[in-house]
Amino acid sequence: MKKKIIYSSLTIVLVFILSAFSTSMLENDKKKKFVVVLDAGHGGNDPGNRGNGYKEKDISLKVVLAIGAALEKDDRFKVVYTRKTDEFIELHERGKIANKAKADLFVSVHCNSHHSQAYGTETFVLGLHANDENFNVAKNENSVILLEDNYEANYDGFDPNSPESIIGLILSQEEYLDQSLTLASFVQNRFNKTLKRKSRGVKQAGFVVLHQTYMPSVLIELGFLTNDKEGKYLNSKKGQEEMAASIITSIVDYKESLDAVYYVPEPEATKVVNNDSITKLVGEELYDGITFKVQIAAGSNDLELAPKNFNGLDQLSKVKFGELYKYYFGNTSNYNLIKELRDVASQKGYPSCFVVAFQNNELIPLTEALKVNTSSN
Repeated sequence: MKKKIIYSSLTIVLVFILSAFSTSMLENDKKKKFVVVLDAGHGGNDPGNRGNGYKEKDISLKVVLAIGAALEKDDRFKVVYTRKTDEFIELHERGKIANKAKADLFVSVHCNSHHSQAYGTETFVLGLHANDENFNVAKNENSVILLEDNYEANYDGFDPNSPESIIGLILSQEEYLDQSLTLASFVQNRFNKTLKRKSRGVKQAGFVVLHQTYMPSVLIELGFLTNDKEGKYLNSKKGQEEMAASIITSIVDYKESLDAVYYVPEPEATKVVNNDSITKLVGEELYDGITFKVQIAAGSNDLELAPKNFNGLDQLSKVKFGELYKYYFGNTSNYNLIKELRDVASQKGYPSCFVVAFQNNELIPLTEALKVNTSSN
């Protein structure tokens, strides 16, 4: 009888341990998921712009739900929505949702408007508005806070009509600017290449909803509802499905490009890397027609490419991308070598640096670059 009691007790303990272990494994699996927060602009008593009689709030929601439905089928992603129905969510609450979810990415979807027949897509990252046009876009999107109760307290006196207020938003997102720019460029390139939509580029402006988040964040303007042709396209099921599919691909490309940085192929040869006092041997893995670089910084200032401005790094280059400059370290078709140079840059004071790829002088997803046939020497 005592043996049976002992065996029963051991069984209970074993089941408890296995249960706890399984729960722990599940929690670890959840932690590994890439969390994307999808934000459909406007909603409820805020219709957004009403170009040609269409409702921005409805179009943005349909596109966001289509993006989310596809990502939810991919085990690598966890999707969080700021809204899934026609409801009004205050801008500061949207940021809180993303921060509480500890999101890896925040994507806000909107539609544009203009007094002319302007058309085309544009993707914004948080930054100084740089010109009146960008300021007006941000001003229109930020004006929703005036619909909120007690908005002065929620936004600490922020005035959506004041350029000075915009400047105060910028510093909190500087840490994530590089990654935000990369995703934004993927989005715009995909719209242009796949859907043949006119690209108005990647731009910077002071959006409150981006200011509220603490992760790489972009705001996508799908196009102009005020344009007769584009408004009709965006209000159609076909247009919404195509725009959603393009954004889905861009998000997957961005996530896979981050993952690809940690892929270490087996070296087939060796090469010496010299940078100041650092010397390493790396395997050669060459990609024809591909140039790898390490992105170390981005900003609106046009800096001289001198080691003194970049913590002693040489092998520098820069590209003006829209209204911002991206700064790079290294230039090689050897993927193993660029990974080593990334480590060098990190040691030199750029811990958030990452590898990017170019083909024909155009930025492409890293995973796309790694599909190119290799030729080892």
